[in-house]
Amino acid sequence: MQKLHKQSLNDYLKWTMFCVIIGILAGIAAAIFLIALNWATDYRVQNMWLIWLLPAAGLFIGYIYQKYGNEAQRGTGLIIEEIHDPKNIIPLRMAPLIFIGTLITHLFGGSAGREGTAVQMGSTLADQLTKFFHINKEERKILLIAGAGAGFSACIGAPLAGALFGLEVIQIGKLRLFALFECLIASFVGFYTCTFLGAPHSQFPALDMVTYNWPTLGAVVLASLVFGAAANVFIQLTHFLEFIQKKFVKAKFLRPFVGGCFLLILYYCEGSYRYAGLGIPEIQNSFSHASSWYAPFAKMIFTVLTVGSGFKGGEFIPLVFIGTTLGSFLSTQMLVSQALLASLGFSAVFAAAANTPIACAVLACELFGWKIAPYAFLSCWIAYFMTGHLGIYKNQRIVFSKKDQLLKIFTLFKK
Repeated sequence: MQKLHKQSLNDYLKWTMFCVIIGILAGIAAAIFLIALNWATDYRVQNMWLIWLLPAAGLFIGYIYQKYGNEAQRGTGLIIEEIHDPKNIIPLRMAPLIFIGTLITHLFGGSAGREGTAVQMGSTLADQLTKFFHINKEERKILLIAGAGAGFSACIGAPLAGALFGLEVIQIGKLRLFALFECLIASFVGFYTCTFLGAPHSQFPALDMVTYNWPTLGAVVLASLVFGAAANVFIQLTHFLEFIQKKFVKAKFLRPFVGGCFLLILYYCEGSYRYAGLGIPEIQNSFSHASSWYAPFAKMIFTVLTVGSGFKGGEFIPLVFIGTTLGSFLSTQMLVSQALLASLGFSAVFAAAANTPIACAVLACELFGWKIAPYAFLSCWIAYFMTGHLGIYKNQRIVFSKKDQLLKIFTLFKK
């Protein structure tokens, strides 16, 4: 009994050490990335002519990934596959490749995100510990999940959501808390490391007052259905574009070039260049100024063309853009608090697209205040059910179908 207790204590100490290392590595990588990305965004804004080089930038990204990427080309999909069935260590080259690819995408005006990059870097760096320590397959799963959560946490600035994201994103229908201790440590260490290094986190307004009444509840339910539908359309369009690209552009390295050409045409026709890059100012503005119906629609088209063509950066911030501007617009139609629906759209659209309703509800609470919690969980879950088993991460496993989840909920309410 004493020996078992000692062994258990040793395990906790070992994994605490591992997760502190993972958090520090993910936090440093995220800090360098955020600082570099901030520079790239500012430089492009001051030199808008760079957008006209977007097809050439796409060609370069396609070339370096074809020449040096190998397994790393599968990105987050590779990480999820290795979590389910650990076989080979994630190649270290994934971290610098996604770092460089994302910076180039943003420098030349691609409409992409950033958190996906941090997730890939976090998991890649975490998995390198396997080379230096005796770690079995089951323990590798923990490393990868903790690294993903630490990267997400460090980049978005929400440590609780980051810990849950790493656990929830791997499968649909069941949140397994088998590595919660490790994920929490890595996530908080990653967040504080990134903050200590002075990385620029985006700031969003907290909700000082949240009204709970039947009209507001009805508006939240209706808006959440629209958020889920928007996520569904985004997923379908992205997968459709990938299919079209594979069918008509056989050379994989040319796909970002072709996508970049179409993006240039759209940028020229649209004229404002508001939908290039992250679009953080537009997101922040949507909490206090009503957005038009056109804003989420336009961002969706530009992001689908960017991500679906092979540019790097991920989908989180573009989906946040779509959600906040959509919520802002819907508030003018439903006569409900603009800040409330924008905040719910912020988290619910990504929750539906990534199949991570719990992590995204907690994300909303961390960013906008815990007063929003009941609405946040309700909105994220409604939007989540709207996408069926589709998602931006194709390698997620279905453990418990959404239909069965709904039936279980209805059964509980009947009781």
